Amino acid sequence: MAVGAPVVAEVAAAAPRPARVEAERRRIDLGSLPLNVALVLLTAVWIVPTLALLVSSFRPRFLINTTGWWQALVPPFQFTLNNYREVLDTYSIGTAFVNSLTIAIPATVIPITIAAFAAYAFSWMRFPFRNSLFLLLVGLLAVPLQVTLIPVLQIFTRTGLTGTFLAVWLAHTGYGLPFAIYLLRNFIGALPSDLFESAEIDGAGPVTAFFRLVLPLSVPALASLAIFQFLWTWNDLLVALVYLGGSPDVAPLTVNVSNLVSSLGQGYELLTAAAFVSMALPLIVFLALQRYFVRGITAGAVKG
Repeated sequence: MAVGAPVVAEVAAAAPRPARVEAERRRIDLGSLPLNVALVLLTAVWIVPTLALLVSSFRPRFLINTTGWWQALVPPFQFTLNNYREVLDTYSIGTAFVNSLTIAIPATVIPITIAAFAAYAFSWMRFPFRNSLFLLLVGLLAVPLQVTLIPVLQIFTRTGLTGTFLAVWLAHTGYGLPFAIYLLRNFIGALPSDLFESAEIDGAGPVTAFFRLVLPLSVPALASLAIFQFLWTWNDLLVALVYLGGSPDVAPLTVNVSNLVSSLGQGYELLTAAAFVSMALPLIVFLALQRYFVRGITAGAVKG
C-alpha cells in the first residue's frame, strides 16, 4: 500500500480537473462554431430558391407579377392549384413525366449493370492489355459530349433509331460508362483480396464471387453512381432533344418545361409548377439514397 500510494497520487494529479475539462469542451464548441454557421448558410442558399419555387407554383399570375414570393407567407393567404391543373392538362406534363421515367430508369440501370461487370474484370481478373484498356476508358472522360452528337445521330438515322427511346438509352449508356467503370473499379479494387482467395478455395468461380461478394459489398458505390446517373438522365435536355426530337409522344419533362415560357417571358407561373413537378422525383431519389452517397464516393478513392 505504501509503495502504491505515490503512484495513485501521481495519477490523481495527472487526471484532468472538471474545470479544465469544461474549458476544453467550450473551446471545442467555439472552434466548431464557424463550421456550423457555414453549414447553415449553405443549407439556406440551397433551400431558399427551392422554397421560393414551391410557394410561387401555388400563387396566381397577378400576384406573381406584382409581389414577391415571401409576401405569400403573410396572411391573407392566396394560393391556387390552377397552375398545376393547367400544366398537367394543357401542356401534357403528366405524359412527359412518364416519358422521363421511361428514359431515366433504363438509362440508369443499363450502364450501371455493364459497369459493374467491367469494373470487376478490371480489378480482379487478368487478361491482355487490361491496364491499357482501362486508361483508354478513363481518357474518354475528357471527350466533350457535344463532339459525338453528329456522328452518333448519323448512325441512329441510318439504323432507324432516331426518335425512339432505345436511341436515348444507348446514348446515355455510352456517355455514362467511362465514369461508371472508373468509380466502381476504384471501389471494387479496394475490397480485401482475402475474400476472393477464400472464395476460390471454397470452389467459387468468378461469377459466384461477383454475385455473392462483390455486389453486396458494393451497394454504397452502386447507390451513389445511381444517384449521379439518374439525375443526369432525368435533367438532360440536349441528348433527348437531339436523338428524340420535340415530338410530344416521346418528349421528356425537360423538353416540355423549356417550351412553357415564350420569348416574351409569359407563362412564368406555369414554369414554376412544371419545374417543381420535374424536381420532386430527383429530390426523393437523393434523400432516399443519401446515406450511401458519401460512403460510395470516398471508399476506394485513393486506390491506384
